[in-house]
Amino acid sequence: MGQGSLESKVRGALYGGAIGDALGSPAEGKAPAEIQERYGWIGDFVEPWAGPSVIGKGDGRFSDDTHMTALLSQIYIEADDHLDIFRFAREIVAKIADEPRWVAERGQEMPLIDRLFYPEKWLLMRLRLANADPRLGGVGNMVNCGAAMYAAPVGIVNAGDPMNAYREAIEIFSAHQWSYGLEAAGVLAACVAEAFNPRATVESVVATATGLAKEGTRTAITAVVERARNIADGSDAISSLREAMRPYDGAPEKIRDRGNGTDDWTPSRLRAIEELPIALGFLIVADGDFESAVLGAVNYGRDSDSTAGMVGAIAGAMHGVETIRPAWIHRIKSANRLDVDPLAHDLAALTRRLQQRRLARDQAHARLFAVLSASD
Repeated sequence: MGQGSLESKVRGALYGGAIGDALGSPAEGKAPAEIQERYGWIGDFVEPWAGPSVIGKGDGRFSDDTHMTALLSQIYIEADDHLDIFRFAREIVAKIADEPRWVAERGQEMPLIDRLFYPEKWLLMRLRLANADPRLGGVGNMVNCGAAMYAAPVGIVNAGDPMNAYREAIEIFSAHQWSYGLEAAGVLAACVAEAFNPRATVESVVATATGLAKEGTRTAITAVVERARNIADGSDAISSLREAMRPYDGAPEKIRDRGNGTDDWTPSRLRAIEELPIALGFLIVADGDFESAVLGAVNYGRDSDSTAGMVGAIAGAMHGVETIRPAWIHRIKSANRLDVDPLAHDLAALTRRLQQRRLARDQAHARLFAVLSASD
């Protein structure tokens, strides 16, 4: 069962996502066998792949996934409201391009745009440099998990309302992604929103995903979920989940193989990003346990930081921040010079205000409709 107060759940979602990201970053892009040979089983923060270093992916330094999550959280707080696509597009470009921030893996303050992967740089190129209509901003981008990886705040501000989380995510992230990359962002936001339900379970989160997902995303989630439910031995989870996901994966088997003459990462109604179905698969295998789910995703490899960040946000929201090791939270703060607590406090307060406004609107609408129906 989901536990904790609203603020505990917000902290759990934000820290859970950041911790999954940081744990998974050193092994990003690697195969499970490579990870096993280099680190054994990753059960805690590890040094960078190339060895000890004060910069790079490792030792608790998170990636662009968490930076983007923090920026979107700030945008919500500053807006003091839900977002539409125009405000999102304007604010996200300004924050990634014009506001330097500390990027621990580079060891310096810098505009985040200089750290982002190409599909996230697309935000600047399309929305500012090309002056595209935000509603068409995502069209033409490389289809990946770049929007889904920072969709958790949309679920937070729609706590307990997966349908509205899905709709808001689809609207705003249309400025960034399209096809099944956009679909994954909507479903991830909905899963986080469901995780805020005090009665949330692994099954209710999965039902939210399968109930809202469309086309290839739904097919992939269904296949991976079915396989996960039949995994008796957790040691088989990595290979078994990968086997279930492979027919639907929008990325190549060698995940770093770009420009290979195939249609990988292009629009499709049959494919899905890998990260979301696999995150849900590990949530099932772990029976909702935060650490087991996150570490399974970390050791799965491939896009391990995003996969672990997604399942970390969901499981953290389900159980609240109390489910997370205090030492891991401390490491995230110290390694990245970022205290998530003020963001979580302000997001929780905003979520309460949004709920109060919604109730007031519903009551006003009920009064209006009572007048309209009086003469029927």
